[in-house]
Amino acid sequence: MLEQFEKTGNDALAELHQVTDMAALEEFRIKYLGRKGQVTQLLSQIGKLPPEQKPQAGQLANKVKNEVTRAFEQLKENLLAQQEKPQELVDVTLPGIPVNIGKAHVITQTLNELLEIFGRMGFGVAYGPEVEDEWHNFIALNIGPEHPARDPSDNFYIDDNRLLRSQTSTIQIRVMERTKPPIRIVAPGRVYRPDTVDATHMYMFHQLEALVVDEGVSMVDMKTTIEQFIHTFFGPETKWRFRPSFFPFTEPSAEVDLLMKDKTGNESWVEMGGCGMVDPNVFDAVGIDSEKYTGWAFGFGIERLAMRKYGITDIRLLFENDLRFLSQF
Repeated sequence: MLEQFEKTGNDALAELHQVTDMAALEEFRIKYLGRKGQVTQLLSQIGKLPPEQKPQAGQLANKVKNEVTRAFEQLKENLLAQQEKPQELVDVTLPGIPVNIGKAHVITQTLNELLEIFGRMGFGVAYGPEVEDEWHNFIALNIGPEHPARDPSDNFYIDDNRLLRSQTSTIQIRVMERTKPPIRIVAPGRVYRPDTVDATHMYMFHQLEALVVDEGVSMVDMKTTIEQFIHTFFGPETKWRFRPSFFPFTEPSAEVDLLMKDKTGNESWVEMGGCGMVDPNVFDAVGIDSEKYTGWAFGFGIERLAMRKYGITDIRLLFENDLRFLSQF
């Protein structure tokens, strides 16, 4: 008889696991827990047992009833909760949720466009290391030991002879060291200067330098190339100017300015970069015959080009990684 009590409890629990809705649960309740249910009837069978078995049988019958009742109530609670939860309808014919795909940063977009423009003008592309020695960053560029550009406060020195390059002109030196004229290249890359950060200055920024070395190269060739580039990149109505300047590695030298609007809408001239004819001392440093060859070079700040083209009034926006800003490009 005691074995029958255990079998009834096991059968009830096993059958309860197969119940998936309220109608089946009610049938289970009647079958096992109703007035004439199998679990309820266990208690009525205790009186038929010998006196010595009745205490043990009573305990077992109550245990079986309690276990089945608890399992029944838990399942009932779960089924009621599922009925109250709104059923989500899925229309499989609707298009899927679009996935946000990243895109190139505005600086990268600008650089790619610049390389494409100069590629169509016949320029190759050269790259160089960002950690440079003083020979390539200063000495070969005709920047002597006493020149203020070599001051430690104006550069990121790593040790006595190495520093983070302050200009991509270092790539021009490396190209001229290993390549015989004619040379016609552009050199993009990051440069580093401990400038005070403001709306138009950053301690790390990008430059694009150009170098042309050949027989008979003149200042007219340089100005024509710069003008073609500016009108291609910004449009034929863009206002720009040459302004006399000085650089140790070019002579004569000039600054290239573009007319830009500030936050208030007022226009002002903003420096884009420097340019000029390669100084003969630079040719001598890299082993190029300065009596036979002439050359010109220029270097533009890529951030400033992007700011002028897209109407960006603060260079810091380009480095803050604000998706509200970056998603516009």
